[in-house]
Amino acid sequence: METQTTEYKQQWDDKYLAYISGFANAQGGTLYVGINDKGEVVGISNAKYLLENLPNKAIQATGMVPDIEIHCQDGKDYLAIRIKPSDQPVSCNGKYYIRSGSTLHELNGTALTDFLMRQTHATWDMHIEPEATLDDIDPDAVRYFVNFAIDAQRLNESAKHESVEHILRNLKLINKQGQLTFAALMLFGKDIEDYCLSASFRIGRFGATQADLIFDDNIVCPLIRMPERVIQTLRSRYLIAPIKYEGLHRVESLEIPEDALREMICNSIVHRDYRNTFIQMRVWDDHIDLWNSGTFPPEITPENLMTLHESHPHNELIAKVFYLAGFIENWGRGYEKIRNAFAKENLQIPTFEQVRGGVLATIHREIFVALNKQSGGDVSEIDRLNEPLNGKNELLNGNVNDIQLTENQKKVYDYLKIMAQDGEPLNDTLKEPLNTTHIANELNMAYSTVKRIMKFLEQNGLIIRIGSKKTGYWQVKS
Repeated sequence: METQTTEYKQQWDDKYLAYISGFANAQGGTLYVGINDKGEVVGISNAKYLLENLPNKAIQATGMVPDIEIHCQDGKDYLAIRIKPSDQPVSCNGKYYIRSGSTLHELNGTALTDFLMRQTHATWDMHIEPEATLDDIDPDAVRYFVNFAIDAQRLNESAKHESVEHILRNLKLINKQGQLTFAALMLFGKDIEDYCLSASFRIGRFGATQADLIFDDNIVCPLIRMPERVIQTLRSRYLIAPIKYEGLHRVESLEIPEDALREMICNSIVHRDYRNTFIQMRVWDDHIDLWNSGTFPPEITPENLMTLHESHPHNELIAKVFYLAGFIENWGRGYEKIRNAFAKENLQIPTFEQVRGGVLATIHREIFVALNKQSGGDVSEIDRLNEPLNGKNELLNGNVNDIQLTENQKKVYDYLKIMAQDGEPLNDTLKEPLNTTHIANELNMAYSTVKRIMKFLEQNGLIIRIGSKKTGYWQVKS
């Protein structure tokens, strides 16, 4: 059986010189001539001729001299052409090939560029931006990283007292001439879109079809902060967190195992091709599609992704910082972590495939589907199941001061009072402070909770809607 390092051919053809390039650019391997696809020796009649002439052909086409041996079995001669892995890119007649699994691939376009950079131990994020300076770096983003890296025990406590420049130099994000790499600007830049227009992470909630976009978010921030921003947005607007009790402790876990979800989000950020389009997450009723541009490394396939494998980061410097911050696993263990997290919750393990010039992860929403079915498809009922009220709330004698508010209700009401400033009306539009999503983010509360609390406050006369939903405004009763 043919493998990553073994190929069988019944007869020789000069086009098979491409396998020398393919094996040399991967893990090395052996090309057998005179053996069929089943691994059976069928023999060749010109073994001695090939033994004498193939070395010259190989040198002319690839610049390499493979080891060639004649073997004999049951009176049938066959050749074993052994190719060692090369630490330099090897072409065949000007074209580059690589062995992946049991197939040979010709490299073109960005795949060829990425391969050549890897072979010279360079990745896109190592490139220098000559016009950038330390003024383009957000020091708060750097401190954010340092705190996480210390908590993960991957940086010493002393890093808290080091300068931004010193930290970036230690991370190899500044060269000896003091110039910043793309990695530095993407990880910690004040405006990462100045250097990469497609640096955003876009999330959309879809209905029945691709054309049915209900709402969406476009997240742009230093990459080091992006995983947390994405998780916060998903928790507040897109995913449910059913409440359960472990003994006396109330637990609000996301419907998707959060550690695994974070790992997939981080992988999409670390491994994406920043020369192409933004990361896209489509949230449907029954599943989530997470897509990023780029391809699997040649050594990785969707079939072996969930098994133990070597780590091949598309952006080496960005990956290193994410690892030091404790955001991703090293040594290719991240996907094993994802698989184990879903298996522990008895949930279907996500699938990964290479489509549309990128990598697509499909995550099934089994818990949402079950609750949605239980509630008869009533979204408001899903919100109720997601964040049930604490205790009972009653309006006594129509007096605002007599209403018993929960802690969360009081937080929202107090925030509204501050924003209203002495009873001034507040517009309920997407750009104004009373927007439900804005309140949820400001108070670090779930979107569904704020939405339900707003409804409660209105029903009990604490806030009053004046005019229509689109053009009217709220008044806050003190």
